[in-house]
Amino acid sequence: MERIELIAPCHFGLEAVLKREIQDLGYEISGTEDGRVTFYADTAGICRANIFLRTAERVLLKAGEFRAETFDELFERTREIPWERYIPADGKFWVAKAASVKSRLFSPSDIQSIMKKAMVRRLQEHYHTDWFQEDGAAYPLRVFLKKDVVTVGIDTSGVSLHKRGYREVSGKAPITETLAAALIMLTPWRGDRILVDPFCGSGTFPIEAAMMAADIAPGMNRSFTAEEWTNLIPRKAWYEAVDEASSRIRDDVETDIQGYDIDGSVIKVARRNAREAGVDHLIHFQERDVRDLSHPKKYGFIITNPPYGERLEDKRDLPDLYRAFGESFRRLDSWSAYMITSYEDAERYFGRKAQKNRKIYNGMLKTYFYQFPGPKPPRKNL
Repeated sequence: MERIELIAPCHFGLEAVLKREIQDLGYEISGTEDGRVTFYADTAGICRANIFLRTAERVLLKAGEFRAETFDELFERTREIPWERYIPADGKFWVAKAASVKSRLFSPSDIQSIMKKAMVRRLQEHYHTDWFQEDGAAYPLRVFLKKDVVTVGIDTSGVSLHKRGYREVSGKAPITETLAAALIMLTPWRGDRILVDPFCGSGTFPIEAAMMAADIAPGMNRSFTAEEWTNLIPRKAWYEAVDEASSRIRDDVETDIQGYDIDGSVIKVARRNAREAGVDHLIHFQERDVRDLSHPKKYGFIITNPPYGERLEDKRDLPDLYRAFGESFRRLDSWSAYMITSYEDAERYFGRKAQKNRKIYNGMLKTYFYQFPGPKPPRKNL
């Protein structure tokens, strides 16, 4: 299993960001589709991808891809996959999720049931047994059907990679860690520049930014399903990936990252989350209204997820809130602002048209990433 193909799902619209991350890890991209990037790696790449990728939702080991228009075809093609290469005799295996788009086979429960039967049949033949105890390591499958093409992946991550391990408690309408990281990467912000989030909630944008500035790998403080796959991945590979991540941490980095929120209770949550992430010394959190947004320095960045009125009674407050945000931003000479929101009148009340506007699906919610870049700072004399 020297060279394998891995699948990394991500938020729709952010494939280019993930692709760049994978290439920066040194892996070759084999394909890009809506909501996922595939790439070639070795088994050590499973460890490194899970630990280092900031914008992937999970990492799947691609077991097979085939065309199936009937359940008979689905059974036979699934049975042809060499499952014994991946799953030991005591392995626990099941189809954890099946999704179908524009395909003749569309019932997730039927797809899951038939594929499980096909896997059992193949493994029975190989291991010469009628019964599997399934009391060993877990090998959950995730299956995608698109235009009758079935892509089969074994989930190496387990819990979604947005669960970094630092955010046990969230504020209202939290943005996921993977989405926050991807949006930061879509901006020109770097760790030596000022960053302020005036609607920081539980602190996700500032924490993800601080982790980037200090080069703290997002998967360092959590576990993964594939850690138990000792038949495929030697434990040494996980230790080496963690050692690599540890050696890259910049303990001496200095930052100017700030998070504000009008709700003092969520600021306490944000501080606790930052401590869990190991970046509390890099972020200043403060209870502050967006009307009081200010900073003495130039060329800073605002990256934020302002409220967008999940409840009807909240929507009445949005015009005043976005108007106040826009007025505060105008006072920040030479700054750049980036905001993700589903509020359709955001630009109108913010008081200016975005230079760029990117549609991004946050789960099932259609949102827009409005970009208001300011001037570049003058180059420093060397």
